[in-house]
Amino acid sequence: MSTDDAPPAGDTPWEPPLAGTEVEHLLGALDRLRTTFRWKVDGLDAAGLGAKIPTSALTLGGLLKHLACGEDVMFTVKLSGEAPGEPWQSADWDTHPDWDFTSAAEDTPEQLYRLWEGAVERSRERVARALADGGLDHPAHVGRGEEHASLRRLLCDLIEEYGRHTGHADLLREAVDGLVGEDPPPGWRPTRP
Repeated sequence: MSTDDAPPAGDTPWEPPLAGTEVEHLLGALDRLRTTFRWKVDGLDAAGLGAKIPTSALTLGGLLKHLACGEDVMFTVKLSGEAPGEPWQSADWDTHPDWDFTSAAEDTPEQLYRLWEGAVERSRERVARALADGGLDHPAHVGRGEEHASLRRLLCDLIEEYGRHTGHADLLREAVDGLVGEDPPPGWRPTRP
């Protein structure tokens, strides 16, 4: 589709600006990936969220929970040095390092969608506070020795994480019901099973 044929921006609010600031482009790229990922996991029941392909143990439900964890860890632990909250804090990560992926099978679709949506909302709030307090150069808690990562680096890391897992979600969702496509259709909004 050429830009001349693009739907109006109101129909695709997840699209980053064509020309904007660095902050607008980073947040826009992250939100477009979040939205595409959410579209790929949209409206599924427990069977759909638990479906696997023969070559992988990944599930869409596991990806929902893993990315919820990634959101909370990135902008709680790594950004501010605070505890990640539940359910992450009480998980036995030493015994079950893939707990976020594997424990999703015990959660209902409603719990998984709510967990991910809550994590995204918390991330948006934390990023907005950090941007107001130093912009993209806001120093993060995480670093090496005296050198700390910046908010910019954390945003880039989460964009990379979503890019990787949205690709996984593409394959998994196609195996579940044949849904394919790069972007949600204009006007798409999340639904529940």
